[in-house]
Amino acid sequence: MSQRSKTDPATGVRYDLERSISLVDPDVQPEGIEVVRSAVSMTREAARAISITALETLREGARFMGVLGSRGELLNPFGHIDAAIWSETDVPEYMVDTAYDYCEELTRVEAGNFYHSFKYLPNEARRAICAYYAFCRRADDIADGDYVDLFPGGSSDDPEAIEYRADIERLTGSSPVVARDHYDDRMSQLFYYRKKLSTAYGQITSTDPIFIALKDTIRRYNIPRQLLDDMISGMEDDFHQNRYETFEELYSYCYRVASTVGLVCIEIYGYDDLAAREFSESWGIFMQLTNIIRDVAEDAERDRIYLPMEDLRRYGISEQDVKSGADLLEHPGWKPFVDEYISRAETYRDKAFKLLPLLDRQSRYSPAAMMAFYESILKKIDKSEGDVFTQRVQLSKAEKITLAAYVYTRYRFLAL
Repeated sequence: MSQRSKTDPATGVRYDLERSISLVDPDVQPEGIEVVRSAVSMTREAARAISITALETLREGARFMGVLGSRGELLNPFGHIDAAIWSETDVPEYMVDTAYDYCEELTRVEAGNFYHSFKYLPNEARRAICAYYAFCRRADDIADGDYVDLFPGGSSDDPEAIEYRADIERLTGSSPVVARDHYDDRMSQLFYYRKKLSTAYGQITSTDPIFIALKDTIRRYNIPRQLLDDMISGMEDDFHQNRYETFEELYSYCYRVASTVGLVCIEIYGYDDLAAREFSESWGIFMQLTNIIRDVAEDAERDRIYLPMEDLRRYGISEQDVKSGADLLEHPGWKPFVDEYISRAETYRDKAFKLLPLLDRQSRYSPAAMMAFYESILKKIDKSEGDVFTQRVQLSKAEKITLAAYVYTRYRFLAL
């Protein structure tokens, strides 16, 4: 559960979190930077619209409403429409279904492990989860890759985008940690992505299939916009911060990029006990902490160190030590640091597993499988004494199949 103060279960230390908490406490006013972010919206007057009835003139044969090309590649069924929004308020059901098909195929192609955990969900929940995954995936592709989001008329030179970047930079109080041209381009892309998100909560609808499906998912499951805005904010954080002094700072980042995902997922899975929110937040923290320790070497190559600096210093580990790669394995402080880090991650894992009994039995397998996969990765890192440098820590296909079968049997058929 998102709160202004948080007690770290691993250490008992209580600290304040710098993030918006309007989802839980409506009396708490968001900080300036969150006001700027949440105010981003697309208006009918500012965007070119196309009539759905005009689609007849845009059809490209029988494959127009499909999402796979002749060679099996993923196709945006509305990708050739040079307009940001539809002029009509309601999108026909067959177009919504096609948008969901696009999101599900994107998930299947881009996230094999996650898709495996999704495919046993009831049909409506599975398609909703895939729509949300597609939203998260594209945001990550924009922030951490070279994906160019198609937004007609949008560019880094647009006055709105320039003003947004300036406001965010001013309110963060720090200069970008990436090259200026890269910063301007990626932050502008995320700005327009927020504009598309606004259509999922407004009267107009984007022509992007991800946001067509997402809008339907949001309507069905009443998902708060703050959670999706916070996830994009976490992506923006990577352009302003590449070091985390304390675990408190790291927790706030992990909440944005991972806990918000869990909090959205449980709205789709369904729950009755509000404690599910707290356990879902811990689920996200556990998975992100596992990602961070697994990817230390890869992140260091990009001049990113997510490990709390004050914790590293307690074990005599410097930034240069982290960047040294496999040489860090010889450092006398590395294994003790890793032991402490894993112990902390395991406390969040233990809380995360408390979520499962609170979910509908048909939905439990999905989060249980993800938790089990990440728990196994963390155990491998522990067994290797923190060797995340000589080879990537991952599960073999046989390990995944065996683990998936065990989890499926336990959480779909047996009492917890």
